[in-house]
Amino acid sequence: MKVLVVNNAAPFQRGGAEELADHLVAKLNATPGVESELVRVPFAWEPAERLIEEILISRGLRLYNVDRVIGLKFPAYLIPHENKVLWLLHQFRQAYDLAEAGQSHLGDDDTGRSVNRAIRAADNACFAECRKIYCNSPVTQDRLRRFNGVSSEVLYPPLNDAELFTGGDYGDYVFAGGRVGAGKRQHLLIEALAKLGKGPRLLIAGPPENEAYAQRLRSLVAEHGLEDRVELRFGFHPRQDIARWANGALACAYLPFDEDSVGYVTMEAFAAGKAVLTTTDSGGLLEIVNADTGALSEPTPEALAEALDQLTCDPKRAAAKGGAARDLWTRKNVTWGETVRRLLD
Repeated sequence: MKVLVVNNAAPFQRGGAEELADHLVAKLNATPGVESELVRVPFAWEPAERLIEEILISRGLRLYNVDRVIGLKFPAYLIPHENKVLWLLHQFRQAYDLAEAGQSHLGDDDTGRSVNRAIRAADNACFAECRKIYCNSPVTQDRLRRFNGVSSEVLYPPLNDAELFTGGDYGDYVFAGGRVGAGKRQHLLIEALAKLGKGPRLLIAGPPENEAYAQRLRSLVAEHGLEDRVELRFGFHPRQDIARWANGALACAYLPFDEDSVGYVTMEAFAAGKAVLTTTDSGGLLEIVNADTGALSEPTPEALAEALDQLTCDPKRAAAKGGAARDLWTRKNVTWGETVRRLLD
C-alpha cells in the first residue's frame, strides 16, 4: 500500500504537527507492505482573503499512484482522493470557535464573513468524502461535531520518542518546554514566580514564535530581577536535551490557551513522571491534568503563584503527583502500532 501523508508547510516554523507528520511517515514505512511519503503544502493565512486561494490550490491538486491519503491540517487535508482518511489535528479555528469568541483575524465585515463561509463549505465537502475521520482529542472531536455536525473517533497522537523520557531525579526547577509564544503564555509563569519570595527556578526552553515575544520575556525577567531564578533558552534544541530537562525537573508547566489536545509537553512530562502545572482554560490538557497529576490555576499571575508554590513547596508531594501522572499515561496505552493499524484500516 502506498500511503501519502499531507500536511501544511509554514516556512521556517516547526512544532508538534510537523513532528507528528514526520514520525507518522517513519512508522508507516516501518510497517510491512507499506510505502509512505510526506507532502507539505505551503500555507499562508494572512491576509484573510488569501485563504480563498489556499482552498482552491489544495482542492485543485490531484494525486496519482497513491492508495491511501492521510490528511492532518487545513487546507492540506482538502486535497481530493477517493481513499482519504483524516487525522484531524485541528480545523482552521479562526472560522469556528475563535470567530465565535471574537478572536479571529478574519474579521466580521463582508470579506471576513465570505471567507468564513468558504472555509466551512470546503471543510464540509471534504468531510463528506472521507473514508474515516479521527480526531486527536475529545476537544477537537466535540468542536467538529458542534460546528460541522460530523461524527469522528478519538485517536491520540503517541509520544514520538517515549524512550527518552524515562524520568529521573526531582530537581529544583520547573521546566516549561515547547513553542514559546503569546498563546502558550510563558509570561504568566515569570509574572507568577515574581510574586514568590522564594521557590523553584524556572527553565523555559523552545523556539519563540517571534522576536517580540522573546524580548517581552527577557524584559520581564530583568524588570523583576529574576536573572538568577529564570533561565531562557530560546531556539530549537536536540530532543535529548528536552528529555534531560524534563527528566530532571521537579515539575513541568504548560499554559496554552484552549489547546486542542493534551499536548506534547504534557505527554513528555507524564512519561517522565512529572506533575504538570496548567490553567483552567488550557483546553485538552484538562482531560488528564488534575489535582492528582498536577495543579490547576486560574490564568492570572496571583493564582498561578499560589498553585506553583503549593505544587513545589513539598518535593515528595510533587514526586507523588508525578508518579500518578506516569501511571495514568501508561494506562492509556497510546502506541504507534495501534495508531498505524487504525489509520490503515
